[in-house]
Amino acid sequence: MHTNLKPVAAVAGSLALAASLTACGTAAADEKVVTVYSADGLKGENGDGWYDKVFKDFEKETGIKVKYVEGGSGEMVQRALREKSNTQADVLVTLPPFIQQADSKGLLQGYEPEGSDKVGGADKSGDGKWTSVVNNYFGFVYNKKELATAPKTWEELLKGTYKNKLQYSTPGVAGDGTAVVIKAMHDFGGQEPAMDYLKKLQSNNVGPSSSTSKLAPKVDKGEILVANGDVQMNFAQSRSMPNLAIWFPARDGGRPTTFALPYAAGLVTKAPHSDNGRKLLDFMLSRQAQQQVSEIGGGFPARSDVKPVDANAIALAELLQGVDVFEPDWKDIDKNLPAYIDAWKSATGS
Repeated sequence: MHTNLKPVAAVAGSLALAASLTACGTAAADEKVVTVYSADGLKGENGDGWYDKVFKDFEKETGIKVKYVEGGSGEMVQRALREKSNTQADVLVTLPPFIQQADSKGLLQGYEPEGSDKVGGADKSGDGKWTSVVNNYFGFVYNKKELATAPKTWEELLKGTYKNKLQYSTPGVAGDGTAVVIKAMHDFGGQEPAMDYLKKLQSNNVGPSSSTSKLAPKVDKGEILVANGDVQMNFAQSRSMPNLAIWFPARDGGRPTTFALPYAAGLVTKAPHSDNGRKLLDFMLSRQAQQQVSEIGGGFPARSDVKPVDANAIALAELLQGVDVFEPDWKDIDKNLPAYIDAWKSATGS
């Protein structure tokens, strides 16, 4: 999704352990460990996120220790790609279009977790390489203390009010940053008009950020007034950031729009602990874990047969009322993403 690399568990230790096991001839697959490379957003800043709960319960139930490495969606794919000849990750979790990119680069092996038959067709690959574990939607945030009402349109963000008070994460690096380009191309009707707009917006933009999750605290403090994000992450952050509120840009005279931006997970090709990776994927899609997605994680269950009725689930449903949800052409985006990112760099001088 989103941030600079933040090894929450000591990756160096796992590498050393793997080396020692190889040296003594013990199969690494026997280790009671599973390594997850993930976009940020699902792990709580204070240990209170969906990952925190799921990983703790998984370790308690199976005895398998979860080692977690966090970064931007693009960063995680690139890291896994660099390690292809010496694979370290067992499970990869990223936002589209980076999960498709990982698949096209041969980083994922086929595995359909238990419960994946309850995940909608648009939220998983047709060949079992990946499936969504938490559904989510792209959005923006604003400071509701400094702004009496939410901005309504893209065009409004060009006003002097937002000079050096607006920032979005870097397309091609962060999943949510890439989503800015995808939504702009949809809302403005193509690459050229979208890039024309983003070129104009650049005069108000603070500058690049590889981390989407770090933008919300800046908005909450009033350092900036508007930033991009996603519903799940920002909803969870708003529990400790009282000035943070979510909104969805529209074109002048149009309706606000968004699109699904799920956390999608796959089993890594040649994963050193494939069996443990399969068990974790099963666990993340279990009814118990899915029931906790909204209550704990502030997101939407990936399973269609899990329909939570907690306060968060109700509030999340209300957020999307009146917002048009479109479905991007992910095959086109996977194929042409480098060209779109190059066009964005050229338009913005980034």
